[in-house]
Amino acid sequence: MPRSERQLADLKRGELRWSDRDNGWEVLIPSVAFKNSDSSYFSNKPYRLILPDLADLYRYIDDYIMKHRARLLGPAADPGTFFVKTVKVSSKDASYDSMKFYEAWRLTIQRFGIFNPYTGRGVIKGLLPHGPHNVRDVLATHILKKTGSYEQASYAIQDTPDMVAKHYGRFLPFDKAALAAKVLNEVWQEAS
Repeated sequence: MPRSERQLADLKRGELRWSDRDNGWEVLIPSVAFKNSDSSYFSNKPYRLILPDLADLYRYIDDYIMKHRARLLGPAADPGTFFVKTVKVSSKDASYDSMKFYEAWRLTIQRFGIFNPYTGRGVIKGLLPHGPHNVRDVLATHILKKTGSYEQASYAIQDTPDMVAKHYGRFLPFDKAALAAKVLNEVWQEAS
C-alpha cells in the first residue's frame, strides 16, 4: 500500500507507486526529502511525476517487483523500499542507506558506464567515476547549454533560476552566442 504524504514527510523519503487515477507509475517525494526543500520551487508541495512508459518501462518495473526483487531479498526482511540489495552472510539488511547507494551507483558507473577500450565494455568514452548527485550537475548544465534558459534548467533539477544562474551560469556565456547563431541560421535557411 502506498504511504500517505504525511508518512513520507516524516520519513523524509519519496516513493514510487502505481497511480490508479493516472494509470501509471508515479514518483511522489515530499519537499522535506530534498536538500533544497526551502526553495521556492517546491512551495511546500511534494514533487510528483508520472513516469512515461518509454522503452517498456512499466513491464520492467512489473518484472522487478513480481520476480526479481524477491530473489534479491531472499530470506531477509523486506525493508519496504523499491530498491533493495542482495543480502549476504556479512550483511543481512537489504535496505540502502545513502552511503551504500552511493557505492552501488559508483560501482555500476565504473563497470558499465565507463568505456574500456581494452575490453570493449562500457558505454561512454571519457566518463569518470561519479556519484548520483553529479547527475543533477550534468542535467542542469546540459539543459542550460541546449536552451540557454535558467528557468528550464531549474525545472529539471527542482530548484530556482537564481540558484542555477549562480552555480551553473559559468557554462553559458559562450553557449549563448552559439544558441543565437543557431537560431539565426535556422531563420536564414527557412528564408532561402
